[in-house]
Formats: sequence, C-alpha cells, structure tokens
Amino acid sequence: MDPTYGTHVKLLAFDFLSLTQKSSSDPICFYRKGRPVSRAETVGVVVSRERKGDKFLKFLVDDGTGCIPCILWLNHLNSPYFSRCNPSDVRLMADMAAGFAEEIKLGALARVRGRITSYRGALQITVSDVFVERDPNAQISYWLDSIRLAVNCYNVLPSPNFLKHHHQQNHKR
Repeated sequence: MDPTYGTHVKLLAFDFLSLTQKSSSDPICFYRKGRPVSRAETVGVVVSRERKGDKFLKFLVDDGTGCIPCILWLNHLNSPYFSRCNPSDVRLMADMAAGFAEEIKLGALARVRGRITSYRGALQITVSDVFVERDPNAQISYWLDSIRLAVNCYNVLPSPNFLKHHHQQNHKR
C-alpha cells in the first residue's frame, strides 16, 4: 500500500479539487497524480457555515486557491451507524464534534483534517478534527509545507521495492 493512503495529506484547495476516483465501486479511494489518498488536511478561512440542527454542520474553507467543502457530523447519539460502538466512545465523539462545531465561526482560520469523501459527485472532507489557528502565519506556513511536500513526497512515486517490502510486512501481521 502506498504510504500516502493512510496519512492526512496536506493539500491546497486546487489540488484537493483535482482528486479523481478510478471507480465508483471504491468510494473511499481517491487519487492525486496516480497515488491513492484517503485523508486530507487543509488550512484556510471559514467563508460559509450552515448547520442542520443536530445532524451536521457544512462549511467551506478558503485557502486562497479555492474552497474545500467540509462536513462535520453531529448525529453520533442517534445515528444507527454508531449503535454498534461502545456508548462511552460515542458520547466522547459527540462531545468532540459539538466542541468543533462551536469553534467553526465565519472568518476563523481553521486547520481541518478528515476523510476524503464524495457526496453527489462533489469532493468534501468528512471532518475528524478541527483546530482554530491563533497564529496569523499559520496559513502561509501551511502553504509552504504543502508545496514542499507535493514536490518532495506526493509527486514522487514510491519505488517498487518499497511497495513490495511494505506489502510483505502487512501480510506477516
């Protein structure tokens, strides 16, 4: 498995919005220049915010290259999806999501991480965590990190030996 697949890949909006899916049969795998990615991180200004009661919060993060749609689920306590989970874990997730929803205000500079998903053909980040940045240089620093990582890591395909070794290690477990 490619090492970019399970990590939060730092992407600028123009890069995020250019991700592709090879097939609709695998809804959780997206590709950036041929490399699989499943999670992303972005930093930008919250420019739109729409809450649907206790169900979800939709918001847009603008990083200067475009806007990334994000969705934060708030229905942990009454969703059948979480009914099979430990109730104390679900309560913790619900409390964390409620706290994140309070932090996401219009004009806030936010660092958002989560799974890359598609809804009605549009890419979005299904939020796992949010951090409101207090440092005014955070967005510039993020831009520089994203560009450096794109050039030195994301644009470089792993060697076949790495993939072979990684594949063998995963099958020994």
